Amino acid sequence: MSKAILDAITADNSVVLLVDFQGSLFGGVGSGDRDAIHNSLVATAKAAHILDVPVVLSSIWEGGNGPVIEEVTEQFPGQKVFERAGQSFDAFEDEGVAAAVRATGRKKLIVSGLWTSMCFAYTALHGIEEGYEVYGLIDAAGDSTPDAHNYGQARMYQAGVIPLTWMPLVSHWMHDWNNPKAGQLKAEVFGRYDKMLSI
Repeated sequence: MSKAILDAITADNSVVLLVDFQGSLFGGVGSGDRDAIHNSLVATAKAAHILDVPVVLSSIWEGGNGPVIEEVTEQFPGQKVFERAGQSFDAFEDEGVAAAVRATGRKKLIVSGLWTSMCFAYTALHGIEEGYEVYGLIDAAGDSTPDAHNYGQARMYQAGVIPLTWMPLVSHWMHDWNNPKAGQLKAEVFGRYDKMLSI
């Protein structure tokens, strides 16, 4: 394993790509608790906003699937959502998405999406081909069935995608409680979405 992959994820070296978190696709999730998936997604988006981590948003067929959910887009007011013109399952096949990720200059790519075995996996695998160190945000993802979700994960892991969940990701970004934004993160993210800290 390369030293770059072993280097810690930070708010300064990573970029987030969120793929197809749209209303009807959420409605079709049968692999797990939709509320838990939603909360993991929103916690990540809020933390990225607070810590100025760049986030790229992509959607597919908004005419049928609806827009990216408001709880995500409201964190990034005025930011373009790249609706893939060709309706490709692979967000990296959209030049707007690829250019937006490339423009950050960051090589640690955090990806999540609906559904795990489709747009999430296709995009993550393409990210590896493009030379990114790809991390799969698993607890923010879901699929139509548990098998689809689990085998989608297995496919990504075999190709080198590194799994993680929202709380360690945000903790990496924050680094420690001396971070000047630690109080805001505790109040708006950890205190709201982490069960232990919200007790």
